[in-house]
Amino acid sequence: MDTREIWDLTDKIIKGALIVHSELGPGLLESAYEKCLARVLSDSRLAVRRQVEVPFKFRGEVVDCGFRMDMLVEETVIIELKSVETVTPL
Repeated sequence: MDTREIWDLTDKIIKGALIVHSELGPGLLESAYEKCLARVLSDSRLAVRRQVEVPFKFRGEVVDCGFRMDMLVEETVIIELKSVETVTPL
């Protein structure tokens, strides 16, 4: 993908996230927002994979420590969702 295509893709993802937030509002678990965002993006004909394992190696061996990305869109953009009660300055 070239830069323009990546910008267009991220624009679609952000618009999808805003749709989910406007329809559901705050207060749900990340898993609910993840499933709904995946639905919105899939409805927009984007390829979405959820809970994708991320291999982790230490000294040449794969370490099974459960690293996962929340979503991978079009095999290009990684989405890590967060749902918090309040945003802290940290």
